Amino acid sequence: MKISTKGDYGLRALIELAHRYGDGKPTQSGEVAARQAIPESYLEQLLGTLRRAGFLRSVRGPQGGHSLARPPAQIQVSDVIEALEGPIMAVDCLDETNGCAKDGGCAQSEMWAAVRDAIVDVLSSTTIADLAERDRLARPGGTRYII
Repeated sequence: MKISTKGDYGLRALIELAHRYGDGKPTQSGEVAARQAIPESYLEQLLGTLRRAGFLRSVRGPQGGHSLARPPAQIQVSDVIEALEGPIMAVDCLDETNGCAKDGGCAQSEMWAAVRDAIVDVLSSTTIADLAERDRLARPGGTRYII
């Protein structure tokens, strides 16, 4: 399974907003784009998808911007990836709508199901709060400077 830039950038945007969660002010997309090195026009598309999926609140206008709709600890990475990328699957044959092309299944299906389940377990047990904390620790000195 390979996560596209859509999933990567979407997670980065949510991590950036998690750093600002609870400050009462929405963050403008241009600021998120600059801090996370994401093209702003592409970020705008992703933020719309994340808003429709219920992860963000958006406020229009000069004092507007985006903020998390719920605490970062309540946003599972698996939910974000599925909202941005679609169902998490190691191979297409695990998709119940397509099914296995081989009549009666194949020798690989159980293995691929186990791979998918392991990926989903890791992503489901990781929250945006977890990633934001890792991001803070990865910065020199473990601090973030927000001006």
